[in-house]
Amino acid sequence: MYKFKAYQYSIALGLSLAVVGCKAPAAETTVASTPVPESFGAAKTQDTINTSGIKWREFFKDQNLVDLIDVALKNNQELNITLQEIEIAKNDIRVRKGALLPQVGVRAGAGVEKVGRYTSQGAGDATTEIKPGVETPDPLGDFTIAAYANWEVDIWKKLRNSKKAAVNRYLATVEGKNFVITNLIAEVADSYYELMALDSQLAIVRQTIELQTNALEIVKVQKEAARATELGVQKFQAEVMDSKSKEFEILQQIKESENKINFLLGRYPQDVKRTNSNFLALLPAAVNSGIPSQLLMNRPDVKQAELELVAAKLDVKVARSEFYPSLDISAAFGVQAFKPSYLFTFPESILYSLAGDLAAPLINRNAIKAEFSSANARQLQALYNYDRTILNAYLEVSNQLSKIENLQKSYDLKSQQVDALSTSIDVSNDLFKSARIDYFEVLMTQRDALEAKLELIDTKKEQLNAAVYVYRDLGGGWK
Repeated sequence: MYKFKAYQYSIALGLSLAVVGCKAPAAETTVASTPVPESFGAAKTQDTINTSGIKWREFFKDQNLVDLIDVALKNNQELNITLQEIEIAKNDIRVRKGALLPQVGVRAGAGVEKVGRYTSQGAGDATTEIKPGVETPDPLGDFTIAAYANWEVDIWKKLRNSKKAAVNRYLATVEGKNFVITNLIAEVADSYYELMALDSQLAIVRQTIELQTNALEIVKVQKEAARATELGVQKFQAEVMDSKSKEFEILQQIKESENKINFLLGRYPQDVKRTNSNFLALLPAAVNSGIPSQLLMNRPDVKQAELELVAAKLDVKVARSEFYPSLDISAAFGVQAFKPSYLFTFPESILYSLAGDLAAPLINRNAIKAEFSSANARQLQALYNYDRTILNAYLEVSNQLSKIENLQKSYDLKSQQVDALSTSIDVSNDLFKSARIDYFEVLMTQRDALEAKLELIDTKKEQLNAAVYVYRDLGGGWK
């Protein structure tokens, strides 16, 4: 009768724990993301041809640049660090997967115990006859060899959701690696074109120095013929010195650009092989932007943010499951005796156990509530980060497309400016020789021509890099 009542009370207590444990707060509702616009600009084009689908080996035509990118993808330290993050995330999946299975182990132990004779345990041990002819040793030993197992039954999918979250974070690290690759390729290409631009600027400065040196000799001759003054000689001399100073500044920039490329390639300083062609004759790669919704599939950072959002939502489910009762099952099987010689005396030495434990948080659940609130906040953070990543991707592509268009117009005008100033240099030299203009106009013409040529090269470099950046911003390079 008493056993039956105890059984009823235990059932009632278990149900009470289950009811109390199921009282979990609701998760925060996430707001819907703003839809992506249908096009990147004013033109409502629906052309889905997208440059990001082109492999980077086909996008870049310069073999020297392709070789540099190859080395960077093998040796770049940041990329290698990212690859180790992937391994860490992969191992986390194994940890979460292992939590779904029973924990099984083997235990062997030995001990000794001496209790007081005039105690309930001591009196019981002294009066208990184990077997005729077998004396109970004093002190009493304890030798055990057993296998044991513990298993948390995943009633509320807490462990499975935890594993799914780990899988999504692993996939997010893979997308993070792809994002590093796209940026690394673009950075190498950017530095390569900058290096070629500096080479062209160095050649122009040296040509200008030669031109200014010739003009200086003419002024010196005119001074001897009393057709010019010492002021004119010194002005030309100062202009030559200024150009030579620019030459060394550019040489320093070339060294720094080479070392930047060497750093990206994970190697110590050495010469960077590059094409010695007419830099201004290079044409930027043609790009097709496609439609903005393709960014969701092509941009690694967008896909990474999406996977992190999915993982954060699963974390909320895991945190919510902490409010519910958990069922743990434990079992053990082995042999136990007070003397080693009795360990394998069957069935007397056999031990076994099987127990189930149902537990739920009842009082003072503040820690669980705090973790649940934190999971909710992290979910909202992941959502806002996802929206921000999409917005940033759209704006990056929009900016670069506009830049390509405006740079082309700017380059055409600067080309005309350089042509006009190049012609004016010859005209000013002829007029100066015939004493129809003074040295100041010659100096200003040469200075303007030099600045215009250097700016033209900068514009060409920005054109080439803008095409690279569009390719990167569209999600190209990692495939």
